[in-house]
Amino acid sequence: MDDQEQQAERDYQAYQSLLDLWARENPIKTTKLQMLLAVNALLVSALNVSGGIAPGKWSLYLAGALFSVIWMFSIGRTALFQDVWQIKIAALRQRHPDDPRFSILETDEARRRARPLLRRFGAISSKWYLLFSPLAFALAWLVVLACSLAR
Repeated sequence: MDDQEQQAERDYQAYQSLLDLWARENPIKTTKLQMLLAVNALLVSALNVSGGIAPGKWSLYLAGALFSVIWMFSIGRTALFQDVWQIKIAALRQRHPDDPRFSILETDEARRRARPLLRRFGAISSKWYLLFSPLAFALAWLVVLACSLAR
């Protein structure tokens, strides 16, 4: 095996490791999003059971905003590292453009052939709702806080 082939094998091992790191971030993001939704649902339920929006519950509103902001940064960090892994994967792909082992994440052609309904429903990157859901919850809780204190 010559030096170029050895380098390709080392790069492929690195590629596989990066691909594994990248893939491991998906369930982490999903779990974080599910927990964000569950906690906010519990907070809203607690608010409704306790009689609705009132100035005396400001700590609940503040907690909802703070939890949501923390989740935003937590999910953002997970998404950041997934992006970092993908950038490193792309760099390895560029070094070996003719080696099909390095093109596993190139899905444009396959996506064009996927069923139309799935293409439509899957058109929005998860990063949009993963990052903006906690921001929307935080802003909603801050609006509720402001409205309750203005009464």
